[in-house]
Amino acid sequence: METIGQRLKEARLAAGLSQRQLAGEYLTRNMLSLIENGSATPSLDALTYLAAKLGKPVSYFLEEQTVTSPNQEAMAQARAAFSQKDPAGVLAALEEYRAPDGVFDQEYYLLSALCRMDLAEAAIRQGRRPYAATLLEQAERAGQRSDYFSPWRAQLWLLTARADPARLQEAAEKLPALDPALLVLAAAALEAGDPAGCGRLLDAAKDRESPEWSFLRGRAYLAQEDYEQARPCLERGEAFSPEAAAPLLEQCCRELGDYKMAYFYACKQKK
Repeated sequence: METIGQRLKEARLAAGLSQRQLAGEYLTRNMLSLIENGSATPSLDALTYLAAKLGKPVSYFLEEQTVTSPNQEAMAQARAAFSQKDPAGVLAALEEYRAPDGVFDQEYYLLSALCRMDLAEAAIRQGRRPYAATLLEQAERAGQRSDYFSPWRAQLWLLTARADPARLQEAAEKLPALDPALLVLAAAALEAGDPAGCGRLLDAAKDRESPEWSFLRGRAYLAQEDYEQARPCLERGEAFSPEAAAPLLEQCCRELGDYKMAYFYACKQKK
C-alpha cells in the first residue's frame, strides 16, 4: 500500500515539478524530501497546501491509508482511562509508549502533561507539595512538546505557584493578564444585583483607565447611589457604550443638580 509520501512524489513527478518548486515558500525542500521518503508526516495544513499545488484533493493522498503505530494499544488504554477520569491509569498505560511516533506523539505528550497536572492538584490538597512540584515540572516538559497544550498553560502556572513558593514570581510573570476575566466577572456581579462585589472585582484590575472598566465602575457606583463618583467614571466610559451611557449620565447629572448637562444627555438620547 502506498504511503502519503509516495503518492505526493508520484503526483509531483506527473506534474513535472521539482521538490523546490512544489515546496515553494511554505515548506523547505529538505522537509518535502523527508515527507516523500516517509521520514516525516505532513501536517494537515501542509498536506492541504501541497494538494492544492498539485491540483489534487486532500483525500487523494489519504484514501485507503491505514494509520498504524506500535503504540496503538497503549494509546487506546490511555484514552479509556482518561475518559474515566483516572489520571494514574492514563500514566500507567503510557508507560508502554515508545517515542518517537509521528502518529501519536502530540496526543501522548498532551495526556502526559494533563494527567500529571491532575495528580499534582490532588497532591497539593493533601499537603504533598514537593511531590506536586515534581509532577508539575514533568508536566511542563511534556507540555512543551505538544502543540495542543497551550490552553492549559495558565492552569499549569497557577498550580506551580501553589506547589512551589520558590517559583511564585516566575509563575506570576508567565500568567496571562487577569483583567479580561475580572471584567466579565464584574459585569456578571452587576447583573446579579451585587454592585459592591462588582466594584471589588474591578478594583483588583490592573488597567483602570480603559473605557470598559470605567463604564462598569460607573454603573456600580450608580447602583449604590454614589453619583459623584459615578459621573466621572461614566464620562470616561461613554466611549465604550455611548447609547447606554447617556441615560445613566442624565440620571447622575439630575441627582447632582446639574440640570443643564442632564438636559444635554437627554437630548443625546433622542438623536
